[in-house]
Amino acid sequence: MPTDEVVIEATGNSMAVSRAVAVRGAGGDRQSAAGEGDRPRPRETDKVDAGTLANLYAAGYLPEIWTPDAATERRRRLVARRYQIVRHRTRLKNEIHAILSAHLVPKCPHADLFNRSGRTWLERQSLPDDERAAIERGLRGTGSPWGGSRRAGSRDRVERDRRRPPSGG
Repeated sequence: MPTDEVVIEATGNSMAVSRAVAVRGAGGDRQSAAGEGDRPRPRETDKVDAGTLANLYAAGYLPEIWTPDAATERRRRLVARRYQIVRHRTRLKNEIHAILSAHLVPKCPHADLFNRSGRTWLERQSLPDDERAAIERGLRGTGSPWGGSRRAGSRDRVERDRRRPPSGG
């Protein structure tokens, strides 16, 4: 009904739910209870949450939220994915450094352990087979044959993605 008001709890998929509700023609404000997660709850049930949200909305305590357009949401997803990739690569590189440290391998004399010269130096280090295998797995996971940066290719992909029109949210 067009006179219905919709209250959506701010969770991981609240934007998708908001879009689905808007497409189906529900009227009224889309609201968020972003502050609700800050307080401890005696029990976590959907009925209690729904009742709390309804009471807060009826009292006028829920602010209306801004809903981003499809292009903005797409850029947010791209940034979030890139952040996850960078964190993963950092974790792998830290693991490699930890292995080297655990076996008292001195610091790499090259500017970067993960470029071509650093990788060549790394191959000459004496390490147990299982640790060498772990390092090789980590180097493969960092994104290039030598575990180096892929910035130029990343920049090209970002520019291409920026020019591409959004695909339905």
